[in-house]
Amino acid sequence: MLSSKAMLDGHGEESPYFQGWKEYEKNAYDDVQNPTGIIQMGLAENQLSLDLLKTWIENNQDATRLTNNGESMFRHLALFQDYHGLPAFKNVVAELMAEIRGNKVSFDPRKLVLMAGATAASETLMFCIAEHGDAFLLPTPYYPGYDRDLKWRTGVELVPIHCSSSNGFEVTKFALEEAYQQAKKLSLKGVLITNPSNTLGTTMSHVELDDNFYCGQEDPLNK
Repeated sequence: MLSSKAMLDGHGEESPYFQGWKEYEKNAYDDVQNPTGIIQMGLAENQLSLDLLKTWIENNQDATRLTNNGESMFRHLALFQDYHGLPAFKNVVAELMAEIRGNKVSFDPRKLVLMAGATAASETLMFCIAEHGDAFLLPTPYYPGYDRDLKWRTGVELVPIHCSSSNGFEVTKFALEEAYQQAKKLSLKGVLITNPSNTLGTTMSHVELDDNFYCGQEDPLNK
């Protein structure tokens, strides 16, 4: 007998998003083999750098053989590790994050937590900062999987900030206030922003962030 939480439909498997994904897997487009197939437009999957990864792996066989200078790393990697992530890997990630920002900022690897993808990280974040029944405002359109990743097991509610294509889906004070009024009956925890946007790929300007999301002492979102 499954628990009530396991029986909830918040997993989203029957949503149009995941149903479309399943149909794509059964009938994927191929310009030669299946030109009338389905083109996947709903998954933010970067396939543009696969050739670079393939070349790197071919030139760095130690990485795929789990060896370092010819010495097996299997035991080191297969047994229990630091729950926050491999320290050596965290050091490299911190260096890379600083490098792609022109080394204008630095990151302390001791304050990084590595997780198996954004889905796990999103759900864990909700468990860390919210209680069951807390609500977050979230600009639309947003990744359909958030209804599963953020809500299903955590009991968190998402209240959409309705944005329009007429202004490039910018968040306006009117839309933010409207969402806030809708969420007043709930325990409002804050505003969630994906920047760059998932699904649009656009970024918010400093002006947009400052004008709409700065929560001063008198701002209702700060209470």
